[in-house]
Amino acid sequence: MPNPLLLMSLLIALSPLPAVAAASLTDLEVRWLQAGQAVIAFARAQGLPIDIIVQPQEAPGAVPLALGYAAGRCKLVLSLRGNAQADSVLQGVPWARYGVMIEAMTAHEIGHCQRYAQGDWHALPRGFVEPLSMQPGKLTPLAQELRETRREEAYADLVALAWMHRRHPGQYQEVLAWMRGVRAGDDSAGGSHATQAWLALADGEGVFDDSASPFEQAQVLWRKGLSGDK
Repeated sequence: MPNPLLLMSLLIALSPLPAVAAASLTDLEVRWLQAGQAVIAFARAQGLPIDIIVQPQEAPGAVPLALGYAAGRCKLVLSLRGNAQADSVLQGVPWARYGVMIEAMTAHEIGHCQRYAQGDWHALPRGFVEPLSMQPGKLTPLAQELRETRREEAYADLVALAWMHRRHPGQYQEVLAWMRGVRAGDDSAGGSHATQAWLALADGEGVFDDSASPFEQAQVLWRKGLSGDK
């Protein structure tokens, strides 16, 4: 997760793109921002404090879309210039589906933002009790860090899937399959991004209640997955 205070960046407001800022953006950056615009608009309507940061310098090897948190605000950071990761994360996705997958990635980062803004980062759901053998202090510091990161990634994945289930039901299974492929890169069951157990819970009829918010929907499946997470 980047530290936005260390980024030499172009800070813009989204929805709509300001004319001056848009003139400084590449076509690829505009495409990514527009693909995530509905998610950002929803998040802001929920009161989430979000700034959009587009890195104007080249950022080879950086995560194309990431979230930081500083001074009580979420910083959605776009790093596309000179960055092959922007293409590799969408490898195998038809060009016509790029927008849908970028929208899912944006919703994932908004899931992180919601956790930060609510003061819930690395906190368990209310009323959830960790087995004694798995409570803090029973794991090595590294194992504890990996588990906490994995759980946050799982929650954000579920927020993204809940969003896509409501907004793009016809492409839901395609998005889920793509997300599984991305997560398959973390082969270790205890890896920091090994969210496969939660993704399995999201496969099936009636797993999401579209009348609830994506955050509420994600919370239900996230809690189920926590019960089996070691």
